[in-house]
Amino acid sequence: MNWKQSILTFILTIALLFAGKAIAQTDININNTNLFRLGGNVTVAENQVVENAHAIGGSVIIQPNARVTQSASAIGGNVVLKPGARIDGDAYAIGGKVQIAEGATIVGSNNTFDDRYDEGGMMGRHRDRDRFLPMYFFHASFRIFSAIVAAVLGIILLQTAPAFLPNLATTVRQYPGQSGLWGLGAIVAAIVLSLFLAITLIGIPLIPLLSLCVSLTSLVGALGIALFIGQEVTKNQLRTSLQQFAIGLLIVTALALIPFLGGIVVFMVSLFGLGTLITWKFGKAQPPVLG
Repeated sequence: MNWKQSILTFILTIALLFAGKAIAQTDININNTNLFRLGGNVTVAENQVVENAHAIGGSVIIQPNARVTQSASAIGGNVVLKPGARIDGDAYAIGGKVQIAEGATIVGSNNTFDDRYDEGGMMGRHRDRDRFLPMYFFHASFRIFSAIVAAVLGIILLQTAPAFLPNLATTVRQYPGQSGLWGLGAIVAAIVLSLFLAITLIGIPLIPLLSLCVSLTSLVGALGIALFIGQEVTKNQLRTSLQQFAIGLLIVTALALIPFLGGIVVFMVSLFGLGTLITWKFGKAQPPVLG
């Protein structure tokens, strides 16, 4: 991969990474009248008037004397009305509560799909399920979107630098222990460096840049892990690198969607992806460069 391809890949990776982050935690504000956020809280500022306020994976917080003229809803969070806040329409909280402070008003209906059951009753145990389902839906949607981003980036890399991902797959195959240790060491080093930057205060603005670098390296390395998995699964079949990458990515995505286990899978793929890229680029033992 020449320097022009390296720069192109770096720019595309950053663009896709920011796109994924933006959609995962996006504020949509249409003429200051309709507020929507995916993966965070929506706040209607004090004395502000909006038509609708909706949050998925977060809460809707209506500050004192703010007004929502139509409806407010939160999936996986609460709808919180501060003193003097007002909702002219309906309020919905799925997997959370509608919290109304003294002096706040909801003109329409108050719908809470969480507190329908008593704490001690058998039906009370369904409340955890009601909270789990919207949160699982949010995480699953984000991981599916991440897989789409990874697929696009992987195709770009396989087309512009066809030897790059196969080299990463060869690295993790030949040096799995070294790759894992490099990944773990890099994560520990990043945490220590972040703490040091936080202590110095002046280095706090550099923490997001450090996080971006680690995430970027993990993302690119994880593509090599996906190709490696696809190669192992199709070892006795005649497949192109693109087909092997697609199969590996589908397997990783399917495992990532399994509750509880999915988080471990994502962490391990990220760890080995980070370590594999470091091992291939800076490790003493490198596989022969393909292509």
